[in-house]
Amino acid sequence: MIQTKIQQAEVVAIVGPTASGKTALSIELAKKYNGEIINGDAMQIYKGLDIGTAKITEQEMEGIPHHLLSFLEPTEAFSVADYQRLVRDKIAEIQARQKLPIIVGGSGLYIQAVLYDFQFTEERVDEAARKAYYNELAALGPEAMHHKLQKLDPKTAETIHPNNTRRVIRALEMLELSGVSKAAEAQNRGQVPLYKHVIIGLGQNMPREMLYERINRRGDIMMEQGLLEEVKGLWRQNIRGVQSIQAIGYKELYDYLDGKCSLEDAIDSLKQNSRRYAKRQLTYFRNKMDVYFIAVNEQL
Repeated sequence: MIQTKIQQAEVVAIVGPTASGKTALSIELAKKYNGEIINGDAMQIYKGLDIGTAKITEQEMEGIPHHLLSFLEPTEAFSVADYQRLVRDKIAEIQARQKLPIIVGGSGLYIQAVLYDFQFTEERVDEAARKAYYNELAALGPEAMHHKLQKLDPKTAETIHPNNTRRVIRALEMLELSGVSKAAEAQNRGQVPLYKHVIIGLGQNMPREMLYERINRRGDIMMEQGLLEEVKGLWRQNIRGVQSIQAIGYKELYDYLDGKCSLEDAIDSLKQNSRRYAKRQLTYFRNKMDVYFIAVNEQL
């Protein structure tokens, strides 16, 4: 049945937490169904954030065209609305070539915003305001920023974990720029699909211990591949107070480089935060999206 849905789809999306096998499946499907791949990860858009975001390599692409990878400087801001606009344009380009667009990533809201008639109250971002909030985050920490949001918009604050600093700051930013809360904006999020699509999910059917072990191992592999040097490159440029370095793997190693913790503790935090994020991703995919979950080795 899923094969028929893929054949009939205008757009296919592959979602799942980190280390669940999305990259391998995306290449397999692109070859089988004449597809081109669009990045669906909010952090893989940045240049220089390669190892820590598990960005696909040229060799792993196996000649399949990939889009919207490494096109922004790590100092640049980027919103869901920006992503929505770019990906919809890219879908049209790929379809014009008689190819199947395949969106691949773990950023559920980003992918949802493309596939459904989501409307955003404030589509653009104020880079000065965003930078000021990230500077405040660096000085005061995530708990203080979440507390600030609780006072200004308690309903939205209930839905965002204090460690999800990117969403906390976006909520504060929206209030400042438009006076509209994230909770109010959510009421404008459409449920009407804009494309005939199918969303394939990985990780849900994998034993949690196995997934977590894969995540832990991926953390070790990233360190072996040179993640610390990659982060040092950003740290030496004094890139701070921006969206990109809040990515898991970067913020933890920044703490180490800033002398706030040992390298061992930073790596442990990296793994722990990756596991927690994977759990939140699975919850989102399960509750917010119409996903057809498959086993990693299931034939499509």
